[in-house]
Amino acid sequence: MVAIFDYLLERQISVQWRGVLAALAEEFEAQIGQSELRQLMNRIGRRFADAHPLPACESMAELVDSLNALWRDTDWGFVAIAEKPGYLSITHYCAPLPAFGARALTWSPAFLEGAYQQWLGALGAQGLAVKQAGEFDENSAVEFRLARGMP
Repeated sequence: MVAIFDYLLERQISVQWRGVLAALAEEFEAQIGQSELRQLMNRIGRRFADAHPLPACESMAELVDSLNALWRDTDWGFVAIAEKPGYLSITHYCAPLPAFGARALTWSPAFLEGAYQQWLGALGAQGLAVKQAGEFDENSAVEFRLARGMP
C-alpha cells in the first residue's frame, strides 16, 4: 500500500515545482534552524488560512466538509477529525509536503499546524492549541491535536 501512496503523492506534486521547492527547502535548511523553520511554516500556514477563511460551521461534520472542500480545491489531500478524551485529533492525509524533500518533512508539516490553528481559533477554539502529534508517515498522514494546556 505504501508504494501506491508514494506513487499517487508523487503524481499530485506538479513537475514544474518539484525542483524549485526542493532547492528552496535546501536553502532554508542551510540558512535557518529546524525550530525557526517550523515557526516560519506555521506563520505561512496561518496566512494561508487567513486568505482562505472557512464558513461558519455548526457541527464537526460541517467543519470536516468545509476543510475537505478547501483541500480538494487546492489539491492538498484531505482531513479526518475525531474527538478523543482530552483532545481533538486532526489527521491530514496526502499533503504534497514531500515536494520539499524528505528532510523537510521534519519542519514542513508546521504549515498545516498553523493553518488548523488559525481556522479553529477563528471558529471559537480560543485558548486551545494545535500541535503536531506525529510524523508524516508511510501512509502520507500526519496527526495534529487540538487541546488545552499544550505548550
